[in-house]
Amino acid sequence: MLKFNKKSLLFVAFALLFVIPSAKAASIQNPVEAFRQYKDIKDLDIVVPTVVEVPIEFFYLERADFLLIDQNTDIALPYYYKKNVISNEPYYTLNTIPASASAYKMVDKNSNTYSDFELDSNDQGTVTINLKSHIPVTSSAIMAILDNNVAMPTSVEISAVVNGQNKKLLARTSMSQQTIRFPETMAQDWKIIFTYVQPLRINEIRLMQETPGQSISHFVRFLAQPDRDYRLYFDPDRSIISNTAEAGNLYSDDGVLSLETIPSLANPLYTQADIDSDGLPDVFDNCVSIANKDQKDINGNGRGDVCEDFDKDGITNDKDNCPNDPNRNQADIDRDNLGDLCDTEESRLTEKHKWLPWLGIVFALVVIVVLFIVTAKSKEPATIDKEVDDERLE
Repeated sequence: MLKFNKKSLLFVAFALLFVIPSAKAASIQNPVEAFRQYKDIKDLDIVVPTVVEVPIEFFYLERADFLLIDQNTDIALPYYYKKNVISNEPYYTLNTIPASASAYKMVDKNSNTYSDFELDSNDQGTVTINLKSHIPVTSSAIMAILDNNVAMPTSVEISAVVNGQNKKLLARTSMSQQTIRFPETMAQDWKIIFTYVQPLRINEIRLMQETPGQSISHFVRFLAQPDRDYRLYFDPDRSIISNTAEAGNLYSDDGVLSLETIPSLANPLYTQADIDSDGLPDVFDNCVSIANKDQKDINGNGRGDVCEDFDKDGITNDKDNCPNDPNRNQADIDRDNLGDLCDTEESRLTEKHKWLPWLGIVFALVVIVVLFIVTAKSKEPATIDKEVDDERLE
């Protein structure tokens, strides 16, 4: 039996204090990796804390999430995002087939909300999104912004009502990115059909409007300090929430220093989301939440085998100890991770050779007898010496 003195117990306690937090910290993803672009804000001509406004030149942003870092302290700072639209911007209504109570969230202009479409079985799912604008919109692309850690739909098709006739704009095709392009079309009624084989969550559906005369501009405001440099990360591929200190009034236009356009740079640390760490980005992973680097898909349905339930017993293949035969109780008497139902040969050595336990018992008895004899013999000289000593005393 192992024994621990006070010093060893203290050593173990201190080791746990350092090892456990560090392991936990290692599992937290660096938020900087989510952003594709950044701007460096340097040499500000200010002598007191001043609200500055940084223009973002990109016409469309998938998500209005930013990360502002003070380069002198490496601390994330609060910011205010402002979007200006100069034109008659359309608003949208939509419905889905099958109906979804959360469908409106795809047009609420909030990239942190989503409409979800589950799978009731191992079959593929299909959702039809009917999108209607209050004025005609000219567009040649639709942006489907997916929620965090969601795989891309397997296919998409798009049509619109043009001059009273239903017009196919994009025949059913596989999806490779979240922006889907088609011939430039002007319409008010649009139909998008997605096919998917993993649960689907869509943050936003946006028509990339190309109406002449429209102007969209984006700005980020923050409170800058004299003699400080800042880095503004933007254009993430997933939602990011950063904890920051209290913010001052960034909404007022009084005393705001508007900066000229600052060059945007590609973020070298950008890494596509990969929740199961199998080396495949979530949007292209056929099993998002379970690591399967080989992407094995024996039935070719677009969903990884480890995510499926071949035998329909309610247990996915990755956890099923007998994936091809229903066995909800997962009985495994020999604990070899192979269910009894499909275990054609006992894998434990003692079960394959039933005489081994008896041999072990016999061996143990022999050892006990030998130890007894050795012990008995070691006591005989001591007994004789005692008798001699007794005679001398007499």
